[in-house]
Amino acid sequence: MTTNSTVIIGLYNPKSPANVGAVMRAAGCYDATQVRYNGVRYNRAIKLQTDTKKVKSRIELINSDDLTANINEDVKVVCVELAVGATALPEFVHPQHAIYVFGPEDGSLPQHIVDQADHVVYVPTHGCMNLAATANVVLYDRMAKTLGDIDDQQQVIANRDNKNRLTVKSIA
Repeated sequence: MTTNSTVIIGLYNPKSPANVGAVMRAAGCYDATQVRYNGVRYNRAIKLQTDTKKVKSRIELINSDDLTANINEDVKVVCVELAVGATALPEFVHPQHAIYVFGPEDGSLPQHIVDQADHVVYVPTHGCMNLAATANVVLYDRMAKTLGDIDDQQQVIANRDNKNRLTVKSIA
């Protein structure tokens, strides 16, 4: 990812602790700086949290009524929602500093939040994805569009599971 970038994930009233746990894992994989959430449903279910990579020890998980409060002036609000007039993710140029605001698993973002966004993007799919899947796709898209040259061997070695020793033989 681009150095000196800000990547905040905002979750509007998430309900599923499994999805929030998966979003935390995605945040760790794609170098997000912080995850924020609002609403009361997640707090009721937090004991079921599934943060298998212990990302909360490196990335803040903050409960905030206003997901965009106290962000720097240069942080752009990017709503991720299936909304008429939104930009398709493959066409979107990610800002260097952004908070990506995602709607709940069982609903949409309120219109007033979308109206205040700097950008609104959607992932072109057949049907809708769940919260964690959408966050992974958006964060991957951001990373893929900002990567320079990759040392594939070092990337795989640094990030694979400790039991994984797979190699690919040359394909002719």
